[in-house]
Amino acid sequence: MLRGLGRIASLALVVALAAGMVGCSQYGKLQAKRAFKDANVLYQQQEFKKAAALYEEAIANDPGLSVAYFYLANSYDNLFKPSRKGEPENDAYLNKAVEFYKLAGEKETDKTLRTRSFQFLIAAYGPDKLNDPSQQEPIVNHMIQLDPQDADNYFALAKIREDAGDYPKAEEVLLQAKQARPNDPQVYLQLAGFYNRQEEFEKTIEALTQRAAIEPNNPEAYYTISTYYWDKAYRDFRLKEPEKKAFVLKGIEQVDKALQLKADYMEALTYKNLLLRLQANLEKDQAKQSALLKEADRLRDQALALQKRQAAGIK
Repeated sequence: MLRGLGRIASLALVVALAAGMVGCSQYGKLQAKRAFKDANVLYQQQEFKKAAALYEEAIANDPGLSVAYFYLANSYDNLFKPSRKGEPENDAYLNKAVEFYKLAGEKETDKTLRTRSFQFLIAAYGPDKLNDPSQQEPIVNHMIQLDPQDADNYFALAKIREDAGDYPKAEEVLLQAKQARPNDPQVYLQLAGFYNRQEEFEKTIEALTQRAAIEPNNPEAYYTISTYYWDKAYRDFRLKEPEKKAFVLKGIEQVDKALQLKADYMEALTYKNLLLRLQANLEKDQAKQSALLKEADRLRDQALALQKRQAAGIK
C-alpha cells in the first residue's frame, strides 16, 4: 500500500514538473512574441541597435522563432558602416550579421525570407563589406541545390564568376539556367547582356532572337533586338560600310515587327527614326536619302506627340 502511494506521489511529481516546464515554455514563447513585435516597430523606425537587442531577447526566449534571425541579422547589417571599416565595434556588427544570416538560412522555412537571407549573406561578402568572393560561390551553389528552378540564383553565380574574370564558367552557368528554364525570357536577356559585355555580337543577337521566339507576341522583344543593331552600327567604327548597312536594315526589320504588334510604341518609333537616319547617312542616292530623312522626321514627330499625350495622361 505504501509502495503504491509512493509510486503515485512520484508520478504526480513528474506530471507537476512536466506541467511546469510546459508552462515555462509557453511563457517564454509569449515573451518572445512580445519582444519580436516591439522590435519590429523599432526596425521600421530604423532604430536598429534597439531593435537588435529585442530580437536577441526574442530568440533567447524562443530559439524556434526563425523569422527573428533574419531581422536580427539585417539590423546588425544596417548598423555596419563601410566608411568606418576597420573599427572593432563597427566590424563586429557585420560579423554578427553574417552569423545570423547563416542561421536564418538554416532555420527559416519561408522560401522568400530564406532566399533573402542568403542574398544578404552574399552581399555581406561583397567588395564594400567583407570583400571575400570565395565565400559567395558556395552559398549560391547551395541556393541552386535548394531550388534548381530559380533563375536568379544562376544569374547571381554567373555574376560572381564574371566579376572574377572566369568568363567560360560564367557562360556555363547561364547556359545551365537556360536548360533549367528554357521558356524564361530573363534567361535570354541575361545571356545577351553577358555576350554583349564580351563583345560577342552574333551570340548576343542569337540570345535575343531566341527570347523573341518564345515571346512572339511581345513587341518589346523585337524592339530590344533593333536597339542592339542600332548601337552596333552607330558605335562600332571598325565596321565597314556594307556591314554597317546590313545591321541597320536588320534593325529596321526588327523594329517593324515591334510596330506591327503595337503601332503606337513610342520607343520603337524613336529607334526606327534613328535607324532611318543611319541608313540615310549610308545612302549615295540623294533622292533616296531625302525620302529616308523625311520618313525619319515623321516618325520622330509621331513619337514626340505620343510622349506629350502620355505626359498629359491621355490614352
